Amino acid sequence: MNSLLKFQEISSYKFKDVFILKEALTHRSYSAEHNLKYDNQRLEFLGDSVLQIILTEHLFNLYKEFPEGQLTKIRSAIAQQESLAILAREIRLGEILYLGKGEIETGGRDRDSTLADAFEALLGAMYLDGGLESIRTYLMALITKHFPEPSELLQDLNPKGTLQEYTQKFFNATPYYETVEVTGPDHNPSYTVKVFLKNQELGQGSATKRKTAESNAARQALQTLMNNKTQQDQKAQDNPA
Repeated sequence: MNSLLKFQEISSYKFKDVFILKEALTHRSYSAEHNLKYDNQRLEFLGDSVLQIILTEHLFNLYKEFPEGQLTKIRSAIAQQESLAILAREIRLGEILYLGKGEIETGGRDRDSTLADAFEALLGAMYLDGGLESIRTYLMALITKHFPEPSELLQDLNPKGTLQEYTQKFFNATPYYETVEVTGPDHNPSYTVKVFLKNQELGQGSATKRKTAESNAARQALQTLMNNKTQQDQKAQDNPA
């Protein structure tokens, strides 16, 4: 029960049913090695649905002006493997998982897929143990700490697509890219690209591949536009009509 006690120590959530916590922490590799009749896959299935419900409500209230398609993309960005692994590391979940020897030897305690699956299983266990309100409080504390502005996650997934959607929605225009400089030898060039909207430069990016440079430029442009929007919103609050 060492892992269970350790979780209770590092987590602000206290389980009433300790066995369901153990089930959530039990990887299928450990279950197979010890001939157990359970692992955390069923709880992972449940936790995935609980996660979707809480994220949907959170984003619905946070981004009142965003359409359904945009909200869906942001929800997917938070629920993706890499994002959930970040939350799992915050609570040191990898340290307390029950893993098989082979899984441990191949780096399972810090593998994104293993951590993300276990985090969803933990959410499922918490839901059964304490209900939706308990898990909402616990989960939202983690999300707001690591993803205070969830829409920014889209910049990393598809910055060019996100920029195009943003500019079409708010400016009714499509951005365009220009390669302004190519340096270095032919076998290892470096591209510098600028992105424009209505002849106004929004961002610049460099990389050894043209498409990557365009993505970097789009990412900078998105940050510029969102910063401008934040400033405009703040001015509107400070100077109400």
